[in-house]
Amino acid sequence: MLSVLLELLAAGCATPPRSRFVTSPNSFPADALITQRGVLTVLGRQFTLNGYLARSATNGQRLIVTENFGNVLADVLIKPNGEAVVMRSSRAFKAKWIHDYLAADVRCIFGNAPEASCPGQQLSPTHFVLERRWYKLDLNIVTIKPGPQSAEMFDATRAPKP
Repeated sequence: MLSVLLELLAAGCATPPRSRFVTSPNSFPADALITQRGVLTVLGRQFTLNGYLARSATNGQRLIVTENFGNVLADVLIKPNGEAVVMRSSRAFKAKWIHDYLAADVRCIFGNAPEASCPGQQLSPTHFVLERRWYKLDLNIVTIKPGPQSAEMFDATRAPKP
């Protein structure tokens, strides 16, 4: 009996570990406007979202998430040093959730050095699936328009005061 238990412990868990994806530093242009569409599943409920990510090699990244009718649900600036600044939140996306999760997802998919805790898969160069404990994000890149972005887009002083 003891030998059977030792064999089971040595064999490990029967389910495979969660996969982690790693994008190469050159997966996306350093300066670009990237349009995305995604399906966010939270506790079994699905929500379709649109995203607009402005990337600047010198100023960071700015993600604006909207719902289908154009209302802004989340707006976050990720500075070049990785610091996340919530520019705008909503009832659907609270500031803490944007700061802790949305910014982490941007770093996983679009960052030059993805975090070690990026649970998901890159299904194609434009299709990503992230699965965290409470939610799943199925993200598709729709368009990539290379080119410099306005420096005003990355001005953290324009964030509303809490």
